[in-house]
Amino acid sequence: MKHYADNDKKKTPPRYSQKPSGGKRYASDSKGQRHAGERYEKKPQHDSGRRYADESAQNVSQAVSRIVSERKTATSGDPVRHRDNEPTRIYSAKSAAEGKKTAAPPRTDAADKKPAQSKKRAPKKPRTEVPATPTAPKPATPLGYAPAILFLVFIFAMAIWFFAGPKSDFSAMEKRYLSKFPDTSAESVFSGKFGSEFKQYFADHFPVRDLWVGISAYTSLAEGNNGVKGVYNCSDGYLINEPVPTENNLNKNLGILAEFKQTVGDVPMTVLFAPSTGYIAADKLPLVHNSYNDDAYFATASDTLKQSGIGFVDVREAFKNAYAGGSQLYYRTDHHWTTEGAYTAYEEYCKAVGLEAAARGKFNIEKYDGFYGTTYSTSGFWLTPPDTVEVWNNPDNTEDKISVSIYETPVKSSHSMFFYEHNDEADKYPIFLDGNHGWTEITNANAKGGTIVVIKDSFSHCFVPFLAENYKKVIMVDMRYYSQEVSQMVAYEKPEQILVLYGIDNFVTDTDLPNLW
Repeated sequence: MKHYADNDKKKTPPRYSQKPSGGKRYASDSKGQRHAGERYEKKPQHDSGRRYADESAQNVSQAVSRIVSERKTATSGDPVRHRDNEPTRIYSAKSAAEGKKTAAPPRTDAADKKPAQSKKRAPKKPRTEVPATPTAPKPATPLGYAPAILFLVFIFAMAIWFFAGPKSDFSAMEKRYLSKFPDTSAESVFSGKFGSEFKQYFADHFPVRDLWVGISAYTSLAEGNNGVKGVYNCSDGYLINEPVPTENNLNKNLGILAEFKQTVGDVPMTVLFAPSTGYIAADKLPLVHNSYNDDAYFATASDTLKQSGIGFVDVREAFKNAYAGGSQLYYRTDHHWTTEGAYTAYEEYCKAVGLEAAARGKFNIEKYDGFYGTTYSTSGFWLTPPDTVEVWNNPDNTEDKISVSIYETPVKSSHSMFFYEHNDEADKYPIFLDGNHGWTEITNANAKGGTIVVIKDSFSHCFVPFLAENYKKVIMVDMRYYSQEVSQMVAYEKPEQILVLYGIDNFVTDTDLPNLW
Protein backbone atom coordinates (compact mmCIF):
# COMPACT_ATOMS: atom_id res chain seq x y z
CA MET A 1 0.00 0.00 0.00
CA LYS A 2 1.33 3.41 -0.92
CA HIS A 3 2.28 5.82 1.79
CA TYR A 4 2.34 9.54 1.30
CA ALA A 5 5.66 10.53 2.72
CA ASP A 6 5.63 13.97 1.29
CA ASN A 7 2.86 15.01 3.61
CA ASP A 8 5.60 16.30 5.86
CA LYS A 9 6.44 18.90 3.29
CA LYS A 10 2.86 20.23 3.09
CA LYS A 11 1.61 22.74 5.50
CA THR A 12 -1.94 21.46 5.38
CA PRO A 13 -3.00 17.93 6.25
CA PRO A 14 -4.47 15.74 3.54
CA ARG A 15 -8.23 15.83 3.04
CA TYR A 16 -10.31 12.77 3.84
CA SER A 17 -13.40 11.39 2.19
CA GLN A 18 -15.63 8.97 4.08
CA LYS A 19 -18.46 6.81 2.92
CA PRO A 20 -20.97 5.95 5.61
CA SER A 21 -21.52 2.43 4.32
CA GLY A 22 -17.92 1.32 4.08
CA GLY A 23 -16.45 3.02 7.06
CA LYS A 24 -13.03 3.57 5.20
CA ARG A 25 -11.21 6.75 4.55
CA TYR A 26 -9.30 7.56 1.34
CA ALA A 27 -6.47 9.91 0.84
CA SER A 28 -6.71 12.55 -1.81
CA ASP A 29 -3.91 14.48 -3.38
CA SER A 30 -3.51 18.19 -3.51
CA LYS A 31 -5.76 18.37 -6.50
CA GLY A 32 -8.57 16.60 -4.70
CA GLN A 33 -8.34 13.35 -6.76
CA ARG A 34 -9.38 10.18 -4.97
CA HIS A 35 -7.17 7.17 -5.33
CA ALA A 36 -9.56 4.23 -5.43
CA GLY A 37 -8.47 1.03 -3.83
CA GLU A 38 -5.60 2.56 -1.88
CA ARG A 39 -5.85 2.56 1.85
CA TYR A 40 -4.48 5.52 3.61
CA GLU A 41 -2.73 4.74 6.82
CA LYS A 42 -2.62 7.77 8.92
CA LYS A 43 0.54 8.57 10.78
CA PRO A 44 0.64 11.38 13.16
CA GLN A 45 2.29 14.38 11.47
CA HIS A 46 2.27 16.75 14.32
CA ASP A 47 2.46 15.81 17.94
CA SER A 48 0.38 18.80 18.76
CA GLY A 49 -2.31 17.95 16.23
CA ARG A 50 -4.85 16.48 18.59
CA ARG A 51 -7.61 16.64 15.97
CA TYR A 52 -5.76 14.29 13.64
CA ALA A 53 -4.92 11.76 16.38
CA ASP A 54 -8.56 11.44 17.34
CA GLU A 55 -9.53 10.99 13.75
CA SER A 56 -6.95 8.25 13.24
CA ALA A 57 -8.18 6.33 16.28
CA GLN A 58 -11.70 6.49 14.90
CA ASN A 59 -10.49 5.05 11.61
CA VAL A 60 -8.83 2.11 13.34
CA SER A 61 -12.02 1.37 15.33
CA GLN A 62 -14.16 1.40 12.23
CA ALA A 63 -11.74 -0.88 10.38
CA VAL A 64 -11.77 -3.42 13.20
CA SER A 65 -15.59 -3.40 13.27
CA ARG A 66 -15.74 -3.96 9.53
CA ILE A 67 -13.36 -6.92 9.63
CA VAL A 68 -15.31 -8.58 12.45
CA SER A 69 -18.53 -8.08 10.52
CA GLU A 70 -17.05 -9.58 7.34
CA ARG A 71 -15.78 -12.63 9.16
CA LYS A 72 -19.18 -13.28 10.72
CA THR A 73 -20.83 -13.07 7.34
CA ALA A 74 -18.22 -15.32 5.74
CA THR A 75 -18.83 -17.94 8.38
CA SER A 76 -22.53 -18.02 7.48
CA GLY A 77 -21.68 -18.56 3.79
CA ASP A 78 -23.30 -15.38 2.51
CA PRO A 79 -21.39 -13.20 0.07
CA VAL A 80 -20.43 -9.74 1.29
CA ARG A 81 -20.13 -6.88 -1.15
CA HIS A 82 -18.16 -3.70 -0.53
CA ARG A 83 -18.15 -0.19 -1.89
CA ASP A 84 -18.15 0.68 -5.55
CA ASN A 85 -15.03 0.22 -7.74
CA GLU A 86 -13.34 -2.02 -5.16
CA PRO A 87 -12.86 -5.68 -5.87
CA THR A 88 -15.47 -7.64 -3.93
CA ARG A 89 -14.05 -10.22 -1.62
CA ILE A 90 -16.24 -13.25 -1.17
CA TYR A 91 -15.66 -15.40 1.86
CA SER A 92 -17.01 -18.86 1.82
CA ALA A 93 -17.06 -21.32 4.68
CA LYS A 94 -14.34 -23.43 3.06
CA SER A 95 -11.98 -20.53 2.23
CA ALA A 96 -12.48 -19.08 5.67
CA ALA A 97 -11.36 -22.35 7.18
CA GLU A 98 -8.23 -22.41 4.96
CA GLY A 99 -7.48 -18.75 5.60
CA LYS A 100 -7.83 -17.86 1.93
CA LYS A 101 -9.90 -15.21 0.27
CA THR A 102 -11.10 -15.12 -3.29
CA ALA A 103 -11.61 -11.93 -5.21
CA ALA A 104 -14.66 -11.65 -7.43
CA PRO A 105 -14.49 -9.72 -10.67
CA PRO A 106 -15.23 -6.06 -10.21
CA ARG A 107 -18.74 -4.81 -10.96
CA THR A 108 -19.17 -2.56 -13.93
CA ASP A 109 -21.08 0.70 -13.98
CA ALA A 110 -23.58 -0.80 -16.34
CA ALA A 111 -24.28 -3.57 -13.89
CA ASP A 112 -24.67 -1.01 -11.13
CA LYS A 113 -27.19 0.97 -13.06
CA LYS A 114 -29.14 -1.99 -14.37
CA PRO A 115 -32.34 -2.34 -12.38
CA ALA A 116 -32.94 -5.61 -10.66
CA GLN A 117 -35.43 -7.79 -12.47
CA SER A 118 -37.79 -9.91 -10.44
CA LYS A 119 -38.39 -13.37 -11.63
CA LYS A 120 -41.96 -13.96 -12.70
CA ARG A 121 -43.55 -17.12 -11.48
CA ALA A 122 -45.16 -19.25 -14.07
CA PRO A 123 -48.91 -19.37 -13.70
CA LYS A 124 -50.26 -22.39 -11.95
CA LYS A 125 -51.93 -24.91 -14.07
CA PRO A 126 -55.54 -25.47 -13.06
CA ARG A 127 -56.09 -28.60 -11.11
CA THR A 128 -58.04 -31.18 -12.91
CA GLU A 129 -60.88 -32.46 -10.77
CA VAL A 130 -61.38 -36.11 -11.18
CA PRO A 131 -65.09 -36.78 -10.88
CA ALA A 132 -66.05 -39.29 -8.27
CA THR A 133 -67.37 -42.49 -9.57
CA PRO A 134 -71.13 -42.47 -8.97
CA THR A 135 -72.40 -45.27 -6.84
CA ALA A 136 -75.63 -46.93 -7.64
CA PRO A 137 -78.41 -46.18 -5.08
CA LYS A 138 -79.32 -48.97 -2.79
CA PRO A 139 -82.72 -50.41 -3.48
CA ALA A 140 -85.28 -49.26 -0.89
CA THR A 141 -86.65 -51.89 1.41
CA PRO A 142 -90.38 -52.07 2.18
CA LEU A 143 -89.72 -50.65 5.66
CA GLY A 144 -88.13 -47.56 4.11
CA TYR A 145 -91.52 -46.51 2.72
CA ALA A 146 -93.32 -46.98 6.06
CA PRO A 147 -93.24 -43.29 7.23
CA ALA A 148 -94.55 -42.03 3.89
CA ILE A 149 -97.26 -44.68 3.80
CA LEU A 150 -98.37 -43.89 7.35
CA PHE A 151 -98.50 -40.17 6.57
CA LEU A 152 -100.67 -40.71 3.48
CA VAL A 153 -102.96 -43.06 5.38
CA PHE A 154 -103.37 -40.43 8.13
CA ILE A 155 -104.19 -37.66 5.62
CA PHE A 156 -106.77 -39.72 3.75
CA ALA A 157 -108.31 -41.04 6.98
CA MET A 158 -108.73 -37.49 8.33
CA ALA A 159 -110.29 -36.37 5.04
CA ILE A 160 -112.77 -39.25 5.03
CA TRP A 161 -113.54 -38.67 8.70
CA PHE A 162 -114.13 -34.97 8.11
CA PHE A 163 -116.56 -35.39 5.20
CA ALA A 164 -118.32 -38.58 6.34
CA GLY A 165 -118.28 -38.14 10.13
CA PRO A 166 -121.20 -36.72 12.15
CA LYS A 167 -121.33 -32.96 12.66
CA SER A 168 -122.43 -31.15 15.81
CA ASP A 169 -123.98 -27.71 16.01
CA PHE A 170 -122.79 -26.99 19.55
CA SER A 171 -119.47 -27.56 21.34
CA ALA A 172 -120.06 -28.58 24.95
CA MET A 173 -116.38 -28.15 25.76
CA GLU A 174 -116.16 -24.63 24.34
CA LYS A 175 -119.77 -23.71 25.14
CA ARG A 176 -120.49 -22.12 21.78
CA TYR A 177 -122.33 -22.85 18.56
CA LEU A 178 -120.16 -24.12 15.73
CA SER A 179 -120.12 -22.84 12.17
CA LYS A 180 -122.55 -24.20 9.62
CA PHE A 181 -121.60 -25.32 6.12
CA PRO A 182 -121.38 -22.18 3.96
CA ASP A 183 -123.55 -21.29 1.00
CA THR A 184 -122.30 -22.79 -2.27
CA SER A 185 -123.89 -20.31 -4.67
CA ALA A 186 -121.84 -18.93 -7.56
CA GLU A 187 -121.87 -15.48 -6.03
CA SER A 188 -120.53 -16.81 -2.73
CA VAL A 189 -117.81 -18.83 -4.44
CA PHE A 190 -116.54 -16.11 -6.78
CA SER A 191 -116.69 -13.38 -4.12
CA GLY A 192 -114.41 -15.37 -1.80
CA LYS A 193 -117.06 -15.57 0.93
CA PHE A 194 -117.34 -19.33 0.56
CA GLY A 195 -113.59 -19.82 1.06
CA SER A 196 -113.40 -17.79 4.27
CA GLU A 197 -116.53 -19.38 5.75
CA PHE A 198 -115.41 -22.88 4.79
CA LYS A 199 -112.09 -22.26 6.53
CA GLN A 200 -113.94 -21.54 9.79
CA TYR A 201 -116.26 -24.52 9.19
CA PHE A 202 -113.26 -26.78 8.65
CA ALA A 203 -111.61 -25.57 11.87
CA ASP A 204 -114.82 -26.06 13.90
CA HIS A 205 -115.53 -29.57 12.63
CA PHE A 206 -112.02 -30.99 12.27
CA PRO A 207 -111.87 -34.57 13.62
CA VAL A 208 -111.05 -34.80 17.36
CA ARG A 209 -110.83 -31.02 17.45
CA ASP A 210 -110.93 -30.88 21.26
CA LEU A 211 -107.79 -33.03 21.41
CA TRP A 212 -105.85 -30.65 19.15
CA VAL A 213 -107.08 -27.62 21.09
CA GLY A 214 -105.82 -29.16 24.33
CA ILE A 215 -102.44 -30.07 22.84
CA SER A 216 -102.05 -26.51 21.59
CA ALA A 217 -102.93 -25.04 25.01
CA TYR A 218 -100.49 -27.16 26.99
CA THR A 219 -97.74 -26.70 24.40
CA SER A 220 -98.06 -22.92 24.74
CA LEU A 221 -97.97 -23.24 28.53
CA ALA A 222 -94.79 -25.36 28.36
CA GLU A 223 -93.20 -22.70 26.16
CA GLY A 224 -93.86 -20.06 28.83
CA ASN A 225 -96.88 -18.45 27.15
CA ASN A 226 -99.25 -18.47 30.11
CA GLY A 227 -102.41 -16.57 29.23
CA VAL A 228 -101.98 -16.99 25.47
CA LYS A 229 -105.78 -17.39 25.08
CA GLY A 230 -106.68 -14.69 27.59
CA VAL A 231 -106.79 -17.11 30.54
CA TYR A 232 -104.07 -17.63 33.14
CA ASN A 233 -103.35 -21.16 34.34
CA CYS A 234 -103.02 -20.43 38.06
CA SER A 235 -102.29 -22.34 41.24
CA ASP A 236 -104.82 -24.60 42.99
CA GLY A 237 -106.58 -25.32 39.69
CA TYR A 238 -107.74 -21.75 39.08
CA LEU A 239 -108.22 -20.57 35.48
CA ILE A 240 -108.51 -16.78 35.69
CA ASN A 241 -109.26 -14.31 32.93
CA GLU A 242 -106.64 -11.69 32.10
CA PRO A 243 -107.46 -8.07 33.00
CA VAL A 244 -109.55 -6.16 30.49
CA PRO A 245 -107.84 -3.37 28.50
CA THR A 246 -107.60 -0.01 30.20
CA GLU A 247 -109.03 1.69 27.12
CA ASN A 248 -112.68 0.73 27.59
CA ASN A 249 -116.25 2.02 27.95
CA LEU A 250 -116.27 2.70 31.70
CA ASN A 251 -116.85 6.45 31.55
CA LYS A 252 -119.25 6.14 28.63
CA ASN A 253 -121.40 3.56 30.40
CA LEU A 254 -121.38 5.50 33.65
CA GLY A 255 -122.66 8.50 31.71
CA ILE A 256 -125.44 6.35 30.22
CA LEU A 257 -126.54 5.29 33.70
CA ALA A 258 -126.59 8.94 34.81
CA GLU A 259 -128.84 9.85 31.88
CA PHE A 260 -131.05 6.82 32.51
CA LYS A 261 -131.52 7.93 36.10
CA GLN A 262 -132.91 11.22 34.86
CA THR A 263 -135.50 9.39 32.70
CA VAL A 264 -136.81 7.24 35.58
CA GLY A 265 -137.23 10.17 37.91
CA ASP A 266 -137.56 9.48 41.62
CA VAL A 267 -137.21 5.70 41.44
CA PRO A 268 -134.24 4.74 43.65
CA MET A 269 -131.36 3.32 41.67
CA THR A 270 -128.34 1.37 42.93
CA VAL A 271 -125.28 -0.05 41.19
CA LEU A 272 -123.32 -3.10 42.35
CA PHE A 273 -120.22 -4.42 40.59
CA ALA A 274 -118.66 -7.83 41.16
CA PRO A 275 -114.86 -7.51 41.44
CA SER A 276 -112.76 -9.53 39.02
CA THR A 277 -111.45 -12.92 40.12
CA GLY A 278 -107.82 -11.92 39.59
CA TYR A 279 -108.26 -8.88 41.86
CA ILE A 280 -109.61 -10.88 44.82
CA ALA A 281 -107.66 -14.12 44.30
CA ALA A 282 -104.37 -12.38 43.49
CA ASP A 283 -102.37 -15.01 45.39
CA LYS A 284 -103.39 -17.63 42.80
CA LEU A 285 -102.03 -15.72 39.81
CA PRO A 286 -98.80 -16.71 38.05
CA LEU A 287 -95.63 -14.82 38.84
CA VAL A 288 -95.82 -12.86 35.58
CA HIS A 289 -99.24 -11.30 34.91
CA ASN A 290 -100.89 -8.03 33.99
CA SER A 291 -102.26 -5.70 36.65
CA TYR A 292 -105.94 -5.63 37.58
CA ASN A 293 -107.41 -2.12 37.74
CA ASP A 294 -110.46 -2.77 39.92
CA ASP A 295 -109.48 -0.10 42.45
CA ALA A 296 -109.37 2.61 39.81
CA TYR A 297 -112.64 1.45 38.24
CA PHE A 298 -114.49 1.33 41.56
CA ALA A 299 -113.21 4.76 42.59
CA THR A 300 -114.31 6.33 39.30
CA ALA A 301 -117.71 4.65 39.45
CA SER A 302 -118.32 5.73 43.04
CA ASP A 303 -117.56 9.40 42.35
CA THR A 304 -119.54 9.59 39.08
CA LEU A 305 -122.64 7.76 40.35
CA LYS A 306 -122.92 9.69 43.60
CA GLN A 307 -122.88 12.96 41.67
CA SER A 308 -125.86 11.67 39.67
CA GLY A 309 -127.88 10.61 42.71
CA ILE A 310 -127.23 6.88 42.17
CA GLY A 311 -126.32 4.62 45.05
CA PHE A 312 -123.16 2.51 44.82
CA VAL A 313 -122.45 -0.71 46.74
CA ASP A 314 -118.72 -1.31 47.13
CA VAL A 315 -118.17 -4.97 48.02
CA ARG A 316 -114.36 -5.02 47.75
CA GLU A 317 -113.62 -4.90 51.46
CA ALA A 318 -116.21 -7.55 52.32
CA PHE A 319 -114.86 -9.83 49.59
CA LYS A 320 -111.26 -9.45 50.71
CA ASN A 321 -112.18 -10.30 54.30
CA ALA A 322 -114.28 -13.31 53.29
CA TYR A 323 -111.55 -14.60 50.95
CA ALA A 324 -108.92 -14.19 53.64
CA GLY A 325 -111.18 -16.23 55.94
CA GLY A 326 -111.07 -19.19 53.51
CA SER A 327 -114.33 -18.69 51.59
CA GLN A 328 -114.30 -19.67 47.91
CA LEU A 329 -115.95 -16.64 46.32
CA TYR A 330 -115.20 -17.54 42.68
CA TYR A 331 -115.25 -20.73 40.67
CA ARG A 332 -111.92 -22.18 39.63
CA THR A 333 -112.96 -22.96 36.06
CA ASP A 334 -115.44 -20.11 35.53
CA HIS A 335 -115.35 -16.30 35.69
CA HIS A 336 -118.50 -16.00 37.86
CA TRP A 337 -118.68 -15.75 41.58
CA THR A 338 -119.90 -18.81 43.49
CA THR A 339 -123.14 -18.94 45.45
CA GLU A 340 -121.05 -18.08 48.50
CA GLY A 341 -119.76 -15.00 46.72
CA ALA A 342 -123.26 -14.03 45.58
CA TYR A 343 -124.56 -14.30 49.15
CA THR A 344 -121.70 -12.10 50.44
CA ALA A 345 -122.67 -9.44 47.87
CA TYR A 346 -126.37 -9.86 48.79
CA GLU A 347 -125.58 -9.08 52.43
CA GLU A 348 -123.73 -5.90 51.42
CA TYR A 349 -126.62 -4.83 49.19
CA CYS A 350 -129.14 -5.26 51.99
CA LYS A 351 -126.99 -3.13 54.29
CA ALA A 352 -126.80 -0.39 51.67
CA VAL A 353 -130.56 -0.17 51.00
CA GLY A 354 -131.78 -0.87 54.53
CA LEU A 355 -133.09 -4.43 54.13
CA GLU A 356 -132.65 -7.43 56.38
CA ALA A 357 -130.76 -10.19 54.61
CA ALA A 358 -132.10 -13.73 54.81
CA ALA A 359 -130.04 -15.75 57.28
CA ARG A 360 -127.77 -18.51 56.06
CA GLY A 361 -129.60 -20.99 58.21
CA LYS A 362 -132.74 -20.67 56.07
CA PHE A 363 -131.10 -22.41 53.13
CA ASN A 364 -130.38 -26.03 52.37
CA ILE A 365 -127.09 -26.24 50.46
CA GLU A 366 -127.11 -28.74 47.60
CA LYS A 367 -123.80 -29.60 45.92
CA TYR A 368 -123.31 -30.83 42.36
CA ASP A 369 -119.91 -31.89 41.10
CA GLY A 370 -118.51 -31.90 37.59
CA PHE A 371 -118.94 -28.22 36.68
CA TYR A 372 -116.67 -26.88 33.91
CA GLY A 373 -117.11 -23.16 33.34
CA THR A 374 -116.23 -20.49 30.80
CA THR A 375 -112.52 -20.14 31.53
CA TYR A 376 -112.14 -23.90 31.18
CA SER A 377 -113.80 -23.92 27.77
CA THR A 378 -111.87 -20.86 26.57
CA SER A 379 -108.41 -21.95 27.68
CA GLY A 380 -108.30 -25.55 26.44
CA PHE A 381 -106.69 -26.78 29.70
CA TRP A 382 -108.73 -29.97 29.68
CA LEU A 383 -106.77 -31.59 32.53
CA THR A 384 -108.04 -29.03 35.09
CA PRO A 385 -110.29 -30.66 37.74
CA PRO A 386 -113.96 -29.59 37.74
CA ASP A 387 -115.78 -27.29 40.15
CA THR A 388 -118.70 -27.94 42.47
CA VAL A 389 -121.92 -25.95 42.11
CA GLU A 390 -123.86 -25.12 45.26
CA VAL A 391 -127.60 -24.45 45.18
CA TRP A 392 -128.88 -22.62 48.26
CA ASN A 393 -132.54 -23.58 48.36
CA ASN A 394 -135.04 -22.23 50.87
CA PRO A 395 -137.45 -25.07 51.66
CA ASP A 396 -140.18 -22.50 52.40
CA ASN A 397 -140.23 -21.50 48.74
CA THR A 398 -142.49 -24.27 47.59
CA GLU A 399 -143.93 -24.65 44.11
CA ASP A 400 -147.14 -22.91 45.05
CA LYS A 401 -145.17 -19.87 46.29
CA ILE A 402 -142.63 -19.49 43.45
CA SER A 403 -143.37 -18.67 39.82
CA VAL A 404 -140.77 -18.06 37.10
CA SER A 405 -141.69 -16.77 33.62
CA ILE A 406 -139.15 -16.40 30.81
CA TYR A 407 -140.65 -14.14 28.17
CA GLU A 408 -139.48 -15.36 24.83
CA THR A 409 -141.08 -17.37 22.05
CA PRO A 410 -142.53 -19.56 23.40
CA VAL A 411 -142.87 -18.35 26.99
CA LYS A 412 -141.15 -20.70 29.42
CA SER A 413 -142.61 -21.17 32.90
CA SER A 414 -141.47 -22.94 36.05
CA HIS A 415 -142.27 -23.13 39.77
CA SER A 416 -138.63 -23.23 40.80
CA MET A 417 -135.75 -20.80 40.41
CA PHE A 418 -133.42 -23.77 39.85
CA PHE A 419 -133.48 -25.70 36.58
CA TYR A 420 -131.99 -29.03 37.56
CA GLU A 421 -132.05 -30.45 34.05
CA HIS A 422 -128.79 -28.58 33.42
CA ASN A 423 -127.16 -30.68 36.11
CA ASP A 424 -126.47 -33.33 33.45
CA GLU A 425 -124.42 -30.89 31.40
CA ALA A 426 -120.77 -29.92 31.72
CA ASP A 427 -121.80 -26.26 32.11
CA LYS A 428 -124.02 -26.36 35.18
CA TYR A 429 -124.27 -22.62 35.71
CA PRO A 430 -127.67 -22.43 33.87
CA ILE A 431 -129.11 -24.30 36.85
CA PHE A 432 -129.72 -20.78 38.14
CA LEU A 433 -132.78 -19.36 36.33
CA ASP A 434 -132.04 -21.28 33.11
CA GLY A 435 -129.17 -19.03 32.04
CA ASN A 436 -129.30 -15.92 29.86
CA HIS A 437 -132.62 -14.51 28.67
CA GLY A 438 -133.82 -11.05 27.72
CA TRP A 439 -136.68 -10.80 30.23
CA THR A 440 -137.19 -13.09 33.21
CA GLU A 441 -139.79 -12.49 35.93
CA ILE A 442 -139.80 -14.16 39.36
CA THR A 443 -142.60 -13.86 41.91
CA ASN A 444 -142.45 -15.05 45.53
CA ALA A 445 -145.59 -15.01 47.59
CA ASN A 446 -143.56 -15.32 50.78
CA ALA A 447 -141.68 -12.05 50.30
CA LYS A 448 -142.78 -8.79 51.93
CA GLY A 449 -141.28 -6.25 49.56
CA GLY A 450 -142.59 -4.91 46.28
CA THR A 451 -141.03 -4.94 42.76
CA ILE A 452 -137.40 -4.54 41.79
CA VAL A 453 -135.99 -4.24 38.28
CA VAL A 454 -132.52 -5.76 37.83
CA ILE A 455 -130.53 -4.61 34.80
CA LYS A 456 -127.95 -7.33 34.71
CA ASP A 457 -125.45 -9.68 33.20
CA SER A 458 -124.95 -13.34 34.12
CA PHE A 459 -123.54 -12.53 37.58
CA SER A 460 -127.11 -11.93 38.72
CA HIS A 461 -128.28 -15.53 38.09
CA CYS A 462 -127.21 -16.92 41.46
CA PHE A 463 -127.74 -13.53 43.16
CA VAL A 464 -131.42 -12.95 42.26
CA PRO A 465 -132.74 -16.03 44.21
CA PHE A 466 -131.56 -14.23 47.35
CA LEU A 467 -133.31 -11.00 46.26
CA ALA A 468 -136.52 -13.03 45.91
CA GLU A 469 -136.42 -13.42 49.68
CA ASN A 470 -137.10 -9.66 50.01
CA TYR A 471 -139.14 -8.69 46.88
CA LYS A 472 -142.42 -10.18 45.73
CA LYS A 473 -141.52 -9.54 42.07
CA VAL A 474 -138.08 -9.48 40.53
CA ILE A 475 -137.82 -8.47 36.85
CA MET A 476 -134.48 -9.31 35.22
CA VAL A 477 -133.52 -7.46 32.03
CA ASP A 478 -130.46 -8.49 30.00
CA MET A 479 -129.60 -5.75 27.52
CA ARG A 480 -127.78 -8.25 25.31
CA TYR A 481 -131.12 -9.87 24.46
CA TYR A 482 -133.72 -7.22 25.30
CA SER A 483 -134.43 -4.79 22.47
CA GLN A 484 -137.14 -2.56 23.98
CA GLU A 485 -136.73 0.57 26.08
CA VAL A 486 -136.30 -0.24 29.75
CA SER A 487 -137.50 3.23 30.73
CA GLN A 488 -140.98 2.41 29.36
CA MET A 489 -141.10 -0.84 31.30
CA VAL A 490 -140.07 1.01 34.47
CA ALA A 491 -142.84 3.53 33.91
CA TYR A 492 -145.36 0.69 33.59
CA GLU A 493 -144.17 -1.54 36.47
CA LYS A 494 -143.45 1.32 38.92
CA PRO A 495 -140.76 -0.59 40.85
CA GLU A 496 -139.59 0.51 44.26
CA GLN A 497 -135.96 -0.13 43.36
CA ILE A 498 -133.72 -0.41 40.29
CA LEU A 499 -130.53 -2.42 40.65
CA VAL A 500 -127.76 -2.45 38.04
CA LEU A 501 -125.71 -5.61 38.67
CA TYR A 502 -122.65 -6.40 36.50
CA GLY A 503 -119.26 -7.96 36.80
CA ILE A 504 -116.80 -5.07 36.60
CA ASP A 505 -115.02 -6.57 33.58
CA ASN A 506 -118.32 -6.94 31.72
CA PHE A 507 -119.48 -3.42 32.56
CA VAL A 508 -116.36 -1.64 31.31
CA THR A 509 -116.56 -3.51 27.99
CA ASP A 510 -120.35 -3.50 27.50
CA THR A 511 -121.77 -1.94 24.33
CA ASP A 512 -125.52 -2.62 24.84
CA LEU A 513 -126.39 -0.15 27.62
CA PRO A 514 -127.41 2.63 25.19
CA ASN A 515 -130.65 0.64 24.65
CA LEU A 516 -131.85 1.49 28.16
CA TRP A 517 -134.11 4.25 26.83
